Amino acid sequence: MDGTEDITATADRRAWMGLLARARPDALAACAAALGEMPQADWLRPPETGAVMVRGRMGGTGAPFNLGEMTVTRCALRLATGEVGHACVQGRDRAHARRAALCDALLQGGRADEVRRVVLDPLAGAEADRRASRAGKAAATKVDFFTLARGED
Repeated sequence: MDGTEDITATADRRAWMGLLARARPDALAACAAALGEMPQADWLRPPETGAVMVRGRMGGTGAPFNLGEMTVTRCALRLATGEVGHACVQGRDRAHARRAALCDALLQGGRADEVRRVVLDPLAGAEADRRASRAGKAAATKVDFFTLARGED
């Protein structure tokens, strides 16, 4: 593999891990159930709940500052075929973290196309719908300011 393929693979994995982490737990559970029986996995790191510091930037470009702490659950597992899956999800839902880690591991093996079709595509569609709905609600509150030119009669 050359450097370009490594970058592409890393970007793809980053994208699907983000999608799995942002997915609603019930939606991920339904999609994972559609895959059928999940493979056995050995824990490298069982699900554990902790806190991470969330950082922000003024205007998205300013100096970073500590915004506050957020509860997360993370885990890591290894499938019998050797693929390692990781997950870090918001909140305390251990089952959500386990499903996300299993999907991450499956996406690195022979079932990647099936997992993309059955899990990632529906989750991406649901996320796009949520974003469009939120954008529509925000657009409904938009106020356009304008100035009328006043002529001096």
